Amino acid sequence: MPASKNIEWKKVILGIGFTFLFAIVGYLLAYIPGINRVGPLAAAIILAIIYRQIFGYPEFLRTGIQFSSKHLLRLAIILYGLKLNISIIFEDGLGLLAKGAAAILFSVLLTVYLAKKFKANQQLALLLGVGTGVCGAAAIAAVSPIIKAKEEDTAIGVGIIALVGTVFSIIHAILQPFLPLTDLQYGVWSGLSLHELAHVALAAEPAGEDALAIALLAKLGRVFLLVPLCFVLIFWMKYRKSTDENGQAKVTFPWFLLGFIGMSIIGSYVLGSIIPFSEAAMGATGYITTFILTSAMVGLGLNVSLKDVKNKALAPLLAMVITSILLSVLMYWIVIM
Repeated sequence: MPASKNIEWKKVILGIGFTFLFAIVGYLLAYIPGINRVGPLAAAIILAIIYRQIFGYPEFLRTGIQFSSKHLLRLAIILYGLKLNISIIFEDGLGLLAKGAAAILFSVLLTVYLAKKFKANQQLALLLGVGTGVCGAAAIAAVSPIIKAKEEDTAIGVGIIALVGTVFSIIHAILQPFLPLTDLQYGVWSGLSLHELAHVALAAEPAGEDALAIALLAKLGRVFLLVPLCFVLIFWMKYRKSTDENGQAKVTFPWFLLGFIGMSIIGSYVLGSIIPFSEAAMGATGYITTFILTSAMVGLGLNVSLKDVKNKALAPLLAMVITSILLSVLMYWIVIM
């Protein structure tokens, strides 16, 4: 193998290892009281952003870092499909699926509308709308290549979703004893209105096991709808491209979505029934998936320049916060109907 090839592979391995190091530190930080509410993903990406501002981008490791932010990101999305049990959704969650669809439609349209009124960055607003409506960082990561979002916008969106979602989940948990809702109603409300799976679990756990189970079911219904939403965005991007001056519609198909669907089918109908697979093994797989996703997000975080964030992120953040509040109100009203 030529020497140049060896050097290139070394850069790739070292760059991946660099993102892994940040992910490990993020996990360690997440054990600290207070930071544990935010989670390892947000801790790692914030750490990466801080590193970039102080030391600059590590150019020597760019190839490996980009490998993490692109290829490992897609691998994490594929593995994320194992968390989606399709059979449970079809058996018990069809009603919640319809409500989840309403939550997604409301979140995306309102966030984009408000961002337009605020003259905000439209791509970042769309990412935040999808993250709010579907499943936080994973949804942003899945949609980002479809709408050809900048890596900086993707990283900012993930950071905002993680932080705002954590705040909302804590608010939910604080309000729970004072709301005129049964435990099951509270679980459904949390599952339909909060951002990440982790946020739903954080908010619903104090209400008991039944509330947590129905909350996660409601949330998984929204995760299930990520796939049709991605296809809608593909057609939308093609339509937009077809109206450009050159008349061409070049939208790369996100093949990793097929992997996501395949893993969902395997997790739902193969593992545990046809192929023995324990809960411990599933838990370990989930842990690995989160670690890979965290490492990929570190790669994105290293692309963030805070000089641009001030002018770019404040208006989309405001749009997302308003949308999140109104989504909680709307879903609360739907639950008590």
